[in-house]
Amino acid sequence: MAGVTPRFSALVYIWGTDSDTAYYFFKKFFYFFFNVKRQKSKMAKQQPHPDEQQLILKMLEFQDDPLQFVLFTFPWGKEGTPLEHHDGPRTWQKDALIKMRDHIAENRNKQLRGLDPELLKLARASGRGIGKSAFLAWIALWLFSCLPSSTVVVSANTEQQLKSTTFPEIRKWATMAINSRWFEHNIMSLQPAEWLVQTLKETTGYDDAYWYIQARLWSEEAPDAYAGVHSQMAMAVLFDEASGIPGCIWPVAQGYFTDKTLHRFWVAISNPRNPSGEFFECFHGNRDQWDHETIDGRSVEENDKALYEDIIRQYGEDSDQARVEVYGQFPRQGDYQFISRGQVDDAMAREPFVDSGAALVMGVDPARFGDDSAVIAFRYGRDASEIRFEQYKSCSIVELAEHVARAIEKYHPDGVFVEGDGVGGGVVDVLKGSGFKIIEVKTGGGAEDKEMYANHRTEMWGRMRDWIPSGTLPQHKELADDLCAPMYEFTLKGQLKLEPKEKMKKRGHASPDFADALAMTFSRIISRRDMVSSRTFRREVIASDVEYDVFS
Repeated sequence: MAGVTPRFSALVYIWGTDSDTAYYFFKKFFYFFFNVKRQKSKMAKQQPHPDEQQLILKMLEFQDDPLQFVLFTFPWGKEGTPLEHHDGPRTWQKDALIKMRDHIAENRNKQLRGLDPELLKLARASGRGIGKSAFLAWIALWLFSCLPSSTVVVSANTEQQLKSTTFPEIRKWATMAINSRWFEHNIMSLQPAEWLVQTLKETTGYDDAYWYIQARLWSEEAPDAYAGVHSQMAMAVLFDEASGIPGCIWPVAQGYFTDKTLHRFWVAISNPRNPSGEFFECFHGNRDQWDHETIDGRSVEENDKALYEDIIRQYGEDSDQARVEVYGQFPRQGDYQFISRGQVDDAMAREPFVDSGAALVMGVDPARFGDDSAVIAFRYGRDASEIRFEQYKSCSIVELAEHVARAIEKYHPDGVFVEGDGVGGGVVDVLKGSGFKIIEVKTGGGAEDKEMYANHRTEMWGRMRDWIPSGTLPQHKELADDLCAPMYEFTLKGQLKLEPKEKMKKRGHASPDFADALAMTFSRIISRRDMVSSRTFRREVIASDVEYDVFS
């Protein structure tokens, strides 16, 4: 490797392989392009134009930087083009492209440390008319142009959307691209031109079988038919209007990313029309797995603000239509959603009700599974925002008991409720053995109101739901998501039954640990402080004949 030029060294880094392999690749690459006279005459028509020889090398420089690719490739501000009055991507698009760039840099650092590169899962919920399909087109064309042998799969909520909007948008940008000659256009795919394929084979020996951008239809009846894609260079799955893509397709798409390459991206973007499903979970139950953001259409440059004003004027500022089409927010309530998003949002915006005589109640939800969190919640009567909730991960029974004990010593609550099912029983035993007055809650036990509720957990959540319209919640995203996550059903006896945590996990929701901890504070009514003549530390005071309702 002695005598290698700085430019070659940079290209070795860009290509992302070991130096010997990269040296061999570029030796053959340069030989092909700069020794044209030695090529047979029959190859003349397949050779790239001399200017495109440099263009191919230039594109390799953008392998790790999709934003610079977009800025370089399209005719921003050029007179006589559709981009004549545009100087570049919109702010949200730039931010997302930078996020992808930074992810690739981090993956390269992981490789240097002997670690596997990770898949980037990017979710964006938005109002209409912000340039979603254009953004997906840029990602597709960037990978195709800068990483030969890359595979890009594009899907949408319907076949009509895919054929009439999403894929035509990709073809439109491919036509405007400085390397437009590289693409062969089909109705549902873009493939490399014959001369480009020949160049790749002659110089590198790479297989072009998976080098394409392809629109793929799906079927709920046969989701496995969606599978079968494989690329060792780079891989992207792009979901347009992802809110309408059924849940059975998402795990199949996940299976595409088996090769641990540097460039792996799963992008899901949509108007958030459905308050359930896999796209909804990108922002809720599976939010830890996705880089997710919500985009208000009114904040986006160079779009039609009058459209948003008309929607708000017609349907109202607080309507679901405005939330979906303008604010990029999910509708407030699904068909069987136990607590609505609107009620939660209102409670988080509400000023706390100051009540010095209210009881302080503490609820503890121990972690039941390895990925769950143990949470301690606090509530003063109508106010659950004064004391910050505490969260603990991967702690033992004894460690959690110590956390609870410290909270008791610090805040002196009037009642402490701990879920006693499963591992929570051990926490209760440790605390009681230390002399603390703990109220053990069996969430699977019978409800006090047996006509209304199927079990005590549903009853606690029902009381919490009744409290929310007059209560104050902290500004806490995970708590908000947790409160709105569970669904409900009715038993054969007509009782209300909250969805179990196990069922929530099966449909992709995280355990609602924060909400369950808060619900614990509604297990039984605790007497007000100003109604108890003598109160001592660690004293269990349960209201039995006190005419006080925390919901009034």
